[in-house]
Amino acid sequence: QTARALQYAPTEGLEACKAAVATVMGAEGTPVDPEDLLITTGGQQVIDLVCKALIDPGDVIVAEGPTYPGAIPAFTAYQADVVQIPLDDDGMPIDLLEETLDRLEREGRRPKFIYTIPNFQNPGGVTMSLPRRRRLLQIARERELFVLEDNPYGVLRYEGDPLPSLFGLERASGSGANEFVIYLGTFSKVLSPGLRLGWAAAPHPVLAKLNTGKQGADLNSSTISQLFVAEYFASGAWPAYITTLKERYRRRRDTMLDALAEHAPPEAHWTRPQGGLFIWATLPDWLDTTDLLARALSRNVAFVPGRAAFLNGQGGSSMRLNFSGVAEPEIREGVRRIGEVIAEQVRLYGALTGRRDPEPPARRPAPSDDALADVLHLPRPGKGAGRRSGETR
Repeated sequence: QTARALQYAPTEGLEACKAAVATVMGAEGTPVDPEDLLITTGGQQVIDLVCKALIDPGDVIVAEGPTYPGAIPAFTAYQADVVQIPLDDDGMPIDLLEETLDRLEREGRRPKFIYTIPNFQNPGGVTMSLPRRRRLLQIARERELFVLEDNPYGVLRYEGDPLPSLFGLERASGSGANEFVIYLGTFSKVLSPGLRLGWAAAPHPVLAKLNTGKQGADLNSSTISQLFVAEYFASGAWPAYITTLKERYRRRRDTMLDALAEHAPPEAHWTRPQGGLFIWATLPDWLDTTDLLARALSRNVAFVPGRAAFLNGQGGSSMRLNFSGVAEPEIREGVRRIGEVIAEQVRLYGALTGRRDPEPPARRPAPSDDALADVLHLPRPGKGAGRRSGETR
């Protein structure tokens, strides 16, 4: 086994690692044929390979707004024209999607694919409803459009009823096969980001193109990492670990929601995710979170400014907060520090405009978010609150 770990692996991945992928997808109620799988170097590589296979300069990609900040560099690297659909509490509004597709058709532009994160969206924190999932699949069939389903967090649900994946819904349809959904998964959120292992599940013609692209990129993903994953899942420890992880993240989410209710200004609102890692917070529109970040960094606390999740400069008053990386006391302290910085900006705004400073916010229940702004807590290295943690795919 040691000698095998130091050798090349098939481009599509080791069978034992693909079996572990099938275990993860099966835990979410999405059966998959190992022949439909490609092991990749993180979920990020799936986005890159799909763009490499499908996108020519100027081609259209339809995505949610906000969308995963890591997808934007991949889209722009292939010179795609990304059209974003504003989110609401139930995910991507399909009526707006249809209006957008109709407009693009009138302009003679046909999207190459629709990119969506249906579960606990990054950065929005919202989940696409079941009726919208079904309608999205119907649109994909009617218009013969690919859908790239990015699902890193599907098993990390803390409340509510599980929803079927788009990939699973299409497979359960009349044909019993996948024709339009490309599924992206990763071990980064359910095991370890340092392994750099993800996967794609796709229709065979698409999978063949992704395989060819991967051969040209890196031949195969780490054999050592694949064998590690295979051994770990063979040990049977995974279900108990996921249970522990979900309980820990649920507590951290609740702590961050409580801290926001205590320290955010009254005009702010944020999402209450049922799972995943992120809360998207929106501040008064005259506050700029890019400027706010520079001030927050001086207090050893950080977040992702909302503009990173858009391609057109939107999201200036929004931010993504990540509650997964640090313990509850650090979350409370980090949000308190962000609240201090916001309060300073509010006072400065009042001084410049002549408006009276708003009263300190009273503690209140966290409302559901309609505007969908995304915040990430990125602590700095070191002790105490504010240690920075990076995010990988």
